[in-house]
Amino acid sequence: MTSDYMPRVVDSEVERALRIVGGLVIEGARGCGKTETGRHHAGSVVRLDTDDEAFASARLDPGLVLGGDAPRFIDEWQMEPRLWNRVRQAVDDARQPGRFILAGSATPADDVTRHSGAGRILRLRMRPMSLHESGHSIGAVSLGSLLSGAPGSVCESSLGLPEIAERICVGGWPGLIAHAPEDTFPILDSYLADVARAEIAAFGEDVPRRDPTRVALLIRAYARHISTPATLATIARDTAEEGAPVDPATARAYLSLLERVMVVEEQPAWGSHLRSRDTVRRAPVRHFVDPSLAAAALGAGPTRLLRDPNTFGLLFESLVIRDLRIYAQALGGRVLHHRDSSGAESDAVIVLPDGRWALVEVKLAGAQADAAVTSQAKLAARIDSTRIGPPTARIVVTGGQRGYPHPGGATVVPLGCLGP
Repeated sequence: MTSDYMPRVVDSEVERALRIVGGLVIEGARGCGKTETGRHHAGSVVRLDTDDEAFASARLDPGLVLGGDAPRFIDEWQMEPRLWNRVRQAVDDARQPGRFILAGSATPADDVTRHSGAGRILRLRMRPMSLHESGHSIGAVSLGSLLSGAPGSVCESSLGLPEIAERICVGGWPGLIAHAPEDTFPILDSYLADVARAEIAAFGEDVPRRDPTRVALLIRAYARHISTPATLATIARDTAEEGAPVDPATARAYLSLLERVMVVEEQPAWGSHLRSRDTVRRAPVRHFVDPSLAAAALGAGPTRLLRDPNTFGLLFESLVIRDLRIYAQALGGRVLHHRDSSGAESDAVIVLPDGRWALVEVKLAGAQADAAVTSQAKLAARIDSTRIGPPTARIVVTGGQRGYPHPGGATVVPLGCLGP
């Protein structure tokens, strides 16, 4: 274990996985902290991305890098895809939990993991830091407690709108959280350029004519539709504003690759049974794995966000979704969204494996909490709960500074007070 390690919410998931399965794969975008987390929980380490000798050995025979104290941590394992089956075989032979931790910033093609490893190897998604992990949320209100039916409490957040704008632009990247937005912008801009130029090229075998320039256009167009259910055709059409339109088929292929390198993480729709005849819209809501990437793609710093409340609100919603995903995953839950043809919607629906669920509304301004609670109550009344039961919690997450149990039956929580 490393002495200067910054604890992560995912640590408890890693520890639990190592107790029950032989292999664990930590997947996440480059720079989100997988290496440090893997090293923290490992008995021995090999890094294929920085150790040329180890990489050469793995290319010669993947079995040469498997030896070492357990758990053996193999970083960027997908650089030698044959490692998957060798690890699976070693886990089968040992029949002991906690043998290997693999980490990767890209998902190889399905044929690489055609022997799924089910029951032997568990996959775990890791994201950039939440505000609670980075020390910017006091964590006074626990999402886990709310989802257990506990009432909310009165709390005060120290984050004002200027600080929230900065957190959006800096993001949850462990290597950047202590830096000012003006210093992180060129780094994140370069990150996106590397994704378009190198990372997509490395995993772009399904796109014969991949073009870094067009990938960059698609990333910028995607950022303009952050936190919306924009169709792929709309996003592709938006690239034409810069003079080099990407057709929908190519946009679909590029988007799939952006998902494989874990830069994009979309929010699926939640299906519920409504009393009305309205159909539930199934389009995903568009998000990057961290809102800082959208801000960088848009060239939006904190000052610009404060002058553009609409863009600020959309990026704030994406920030909230990032944190909810981190906290909900530790509970085994998923973060979905709901929107029907009548316009009734919930920015997030958290669903747990035992059937508990919660509605979450996101509002940048704390003054909008009352209206959000009212509209949320109307939506809850529209949902047929005979099969799923009533929501365990109704939550309104704001960019305000005061949290409290609302008399309308919801809990108002500033994002700067929310924790796991």
